[in-house]
Amino acid sequence: MPSSFPSRPLVRPLARALSTALFSLALGGPAALLAAGPAQAESRAVHSFHIPAGPLGSALPAFAAAADITLSFESEQTRGLNTRGLEGQYSTAAGLARLLEGSGLEAVHRGQGNYVLRRIPAAASGAETQLASIQVTANQLGEITEGTGSYTPGSIATATRLVLTPRETPQTISVVTRQEMDDFNLTSIDAVMAHTPGISITTMDSERTAYYARGFPINNFQYDGIPMTRNASYSAGNTLSDMAIYDRVEVLKGATGLLTGSGDPGATINLIRKKPTKNFQGEISLGAGSDDNYRTQFDFSGALNPAGSLRGRAVAAWQDRHSHLDGYARETTTFYGILEADLSPSTLLTLGADYQNNDPERSTWGGIPIFDANGKFNKMPRSFNNGAEWSSWRQYTRTAFATLEHTFANDWLVKAQFNHQVNGYDAPLGAAASGNPDPATGEGVSTWEGKYVGKTVANAVDVYATGPFELLGRKHELVLGGSHSKRRWTNQGYWTNGTQVSGYYDWNGHLPEPQWGRLPAANKYSDNEVTRESGIYAAARFNLRDDLKLIAGSRVLDYENETTKESGVVVPYLGAVYDLNEQYSVYGSYTTIFQPQSAQDQQGRTLDPLEGSNYEAGIKGSFFNGRLNASLAYFILEQDNYAEETGGLTPSGGTAYRAIDGVRTKGFEVEFSGRLTPEWQIHAGFNHKISRQQGEKVATLSPENQFTLSSTYKPAFLPGLTLGGGARWQDKTWDLVSDQNGNSVKHTMEHYWLLDAMASYQINRNLSANLNVTNLLDKKYHSIFSWYSTYTWGEPRSAMLTLKYKF
Repeated sequence: MPSSFPSRPLVRPLARALSTALFSLALGGPAALLAAGPAQAESRAVHSFHIPAGPLGSALPAFAAAADITLSFESEQTRGLNTRGLEGQYSTAAGLARLLEGSGLEAVHRGQGNYVLRRIPAAASGAETQLASIQVTANQLGEITEGTGSYTPGSIATATRLVLTPRETPQTISVVTRQEMDDFNLTSIDAVMAHTPGISITTMDSERTAYYARGFPINNFQYDGIPMTRNASYSAGNTLSDMAIYDRVEVLKGATGLLTGSGDPGATINLIRKKPTKNFQGEISLGAGSDDNYRTQFDFSGALNPAGSLRGRAVAAWQDRHSHLDGYARETTTFYGILEADLSPSTLLTLGADYQNNDPERSTWGGIPIFDANGKFNKMPRSFNNGAEWSSWRQYTRTAFATLEHTFANDWLVKAQFNHQVNGYDAPLGAAASGNPDPATGEGVSTWEGKYVGKTVANAVDVYATGPFELLGRKHELVLGGSHSKRRWTNQGYWTNGTQVSGYYDWNGHLPEPQWGRLPAANKYSDNEVTRESGIYAAARFNLRDDLKLIAGSRVLDYENETTKESGVVVPYLGAVYDLNEQYSVYGSYTTIFQPQSAQDQQGRTLDPLEGSNYEAGIKGSFFNGRLNASLAYFILEQDNYAEETGGLTPSGGTAYRAIDGVRTKGFEVEFSGRLTPEWQIHAGFNHKISRQQGEKVATLSPENQFTLSSTYKPAFLPGLTLGGGARWQDKTWDLVSDQNGNSVKHTMEHYWLLDAMASYQINRNLSANLNVTNLLDKKYHSIFSWYSTYTWGEPRSAMLTLKYKF
């Protein structure tokens, strides 16, 4: 097979299909879904070139201008390299291959006329240099962002399983790419969410955070498109995910019931894993930072046989993170392995597994009481740790996954995917967090003491077929599928009546650990809950005109757990995209919300499922051949059976809720991501929302207004240098909490700005250094855990220096 084609032979039937495409938007649809060949709509067009022999670094910009493409590369990649030039008529693919011949570089096409350069290894014999090639970095999950150097994605599939560009998707989606994660050292999912426009974070304690979008918590996660639900109360690893194993994180705003069935109204987080490469590549990084924060990471990928039909990747990361909190530390260990095998020219098998342990010392639980005994704000030092010396919320994840996909001669594809995931925890917890301290004596606070050991074992399978069909003389796209999942949560809980703390302001964590096994039966409980969910779904993208696309679909689902059983629930999806011109499109979409709830009322009855409707309309733009994407969206969420706290308790002592109808949320979102110039990248957004029920505001724990900016620039005065920064601002937030007398009062957190900074330098072709500073101005702010009437200080200023060696 010629080197200018990807390793998978299934591109041949796809190439025939692409040759009949009538317009470039088709490249974001099934073409990418079927791992298209070298993006022929752009690469096969013939141009006339008159490029003289000489320095490669000068010839490449001239080629890009003549071919009307975007070609990104570092000056170090071409330093000292020359080209024989190019004279005559060539396609983009052939011209690049000829221009790069003998350079040891290859052009990687990421869609929409955007190319980047990569170094390729020497030939196996070592006697010759491999000719430059054009690679495609796309699959059924969308385009891979690793190696593109971009802050914006090429294509995505989170919304409907149809692989579409952001402009072709009739919902708001925010993507944090591999490049943005690397630039800003976003090694945790918390850090990624902080960089995602429209997402706010509430810290419950040292091991638990909660994410909010459009005013509502996000508990729906996907891993390579397979849905999993987080149990927020018994957190088990979802919000501690290490980013070493992921190519990008996609956040789809609004309801996502077409693929997830039951789902959150605010957003769904889809984490897309890294994939193996045919060419060998490796990375080793070492990092050291403030408060004894150390990290190391290894990542190796490449072909495992001479033909390249078997490819593998292995990733390992270890971090020992101490903290500004007294006595707190957390060790995180992550492993990931994946294999891809071409079983035939049209059949691909993928097998993989990942593993993560999070082992903390002296975990906090809940936070700091908001009020002292006099009703004043209980202002404690940021270093104050309410946890006992033995307190530790250990969390772990274990995942195994497999996919099998086959492409037929008519360009239809069938894919089956299976995911087995275990999320577990072992949490002996103790914390000085109950009550209100007397400012004079330090009396009035007691401890919470409990132990919780459990896990959720989830199995999910999804099978679907997708491909083109013709109707009324036009080619359209169709997805037909079905899925089934089973989740079993088991838990063993222990608790004591707590211990009075003498001298709260001198608390140092000294507290005897209870003999958990010897507690009386009244102080123990267990859980064993099974949730089953299945459904069938269909979605079609109708090509009504060259400038008008209609996406219509629906899911019929069955849901069953210990308290809820629903059958035949229909979740519709309708979206339309109209191209105003080559750069702008307007869109609208509608879907419904169905989310079973675990919240109980004061009688212990589980609330009925949350139901409602999601409307969205807006305008999207794509500029500089897809190098920069922009969107403006207006949304309305209407909900019934919304869970609102009553201020009382359930019979088991938990927070009691009541279901209220008529909650209506309105808002808008603006977002930009990508390159403003070849040297300047940006990811920015502004979000506004208000939720009301009968005129009263609800969902006020997340801000009504929020701004996020991340940007980097490569100055010309020093090649290899990248400077960047970030800014995050959120409006004031508030919620009802209990004061020192047990009365329900409003507590407000004022608006605040956070600033970040980064600088990286490419020392040579392989070695780079990256310095990141978060909360540059050391802003002091806090979030609240209203259930417990406690608060937690935000992270103070910290710095991290990372050395990275790539080969």
